[in-house]
Amino acid sequence: MRILFLDGWQSVPGGVKPTYLAQHGHQVINPKLPDEDFGEAVRIAQVEFDRHRPQAVVGTSRGGALARNINSGDARLVLLCPAWKKHGSARTVKPGTVIQHSRAGEVVPFADSEELVRNSGLPGPALVEVGNDHRLADPEPLAAMLRACERPAAARRG
Repeated sequence: MRILFLDGWQSVPGGVKPTYLAQHGHQVINPKLPDEDFGEAVRIAQVEFDRHRPQAVVGTSRGGALARNINSGDARLVLLCPAWKKHGSARTVKPGTVIQHSRAGEVVPFADSEELVRNSGLPGPALVEVGNDHRLADPEPLAAMLRACERPAAARRG
């Protein structure tokens, strides 16, 4: 499976999460995105999406906001502690989106993801509470991210 991985603010490509996905047999596109120009980061993410046509888009923190602000077609969205209130203009996500968030996260409040689920009319199970911090880089959240990416299409719809 091709996965477009959009990093958070001040992250560098090739980190723990995209490496984990690649180690599990996926082709991961992990572009370098500018930290200070959200519009340019959206443009780059859209170009990479259009070029590679991934089946899934994973966005972590600021990357979650980026994922919501590109045209991702039929690709599944997996958002990790999405910083949607801080970046971009999109206030909802498409059906089938999975949001993973730690209640103990210190950067983006868990309540922001609860609000995003409500705004989007997603079912409660679309929000998965996982992990012990904002990074979601421990074994449990890494495995949950992988499962969300690999879920069959019918399971994503509801």
